[in-house]
Amino acid sequence: MRSKTDEKRNAIIAAATAVFEEVGYQRASMAMIAARLGGSKATLYGYFHSKEQLFATAVTSAFDETGEELLASLASTDDIATVLAHYGRLYLDLVTQPEILAIQRTVLSEGQGTTLGQEVYELGPQRGLNGLMEFLEKRAAAGEIDLPSPEIGALHFKGLVEAGITEPRLYGITETRDKREAVETAVAAFMRIYGRSQT
Repeated sequence: MRSKTDEKRNAIIAAATAVFEEVGYQRASMAMIAARLGGSKATLYGYFHSKEQLFATAVTSAFDETGEELLASLASTDDIATVLAHYGRLYLDLVTQPEILAIQRTVLSEGQGTTLGQEVYELGPQRGLNGLMEFLEKRAAAGEIDLPSPEIGALHFKGLVEAGITEPRLYGITETRDKREAVETAVAAFMRIYGRSQT
């Protein structure tokens, strides 16, 4: 029974993805997606409570594997600077993909007055932030870093890594800082601020 449920959910996501790609988020409707699926709108609403949630699921599901790899990198037992450097490289590779940038632009341009931004954020960026917060909390408890809070630490590291790269890319500027250099300086700055000196 579970597999049939999963199959139906995946079929809905596939149909929605095709419709969103063809007509865009704004013009797409649950009726169009149901017609593509060969079912009813009631079937769609049995799995997704809104078009916003369905769009968010459709656009983020394609990157589930990459996202899982990103979060899995935080399970390493290497020293914190090494883990953050590896995580930072994977993170920048993910968020600078053209598909991810296109999703952000869609949310920014078409999500006003809807829950679209919240739905996408919770399924994508928030999951990554939560994973980083948990990692930093464990490393702080182990005495490797000293943080005001795991959330502040995660937000600061994310901001340091993205600086001079993600915002220009969002505007279509491809000539940005070198990603490797960006990660190295981000880790160095983070450890200078929050690292505990080993004596």
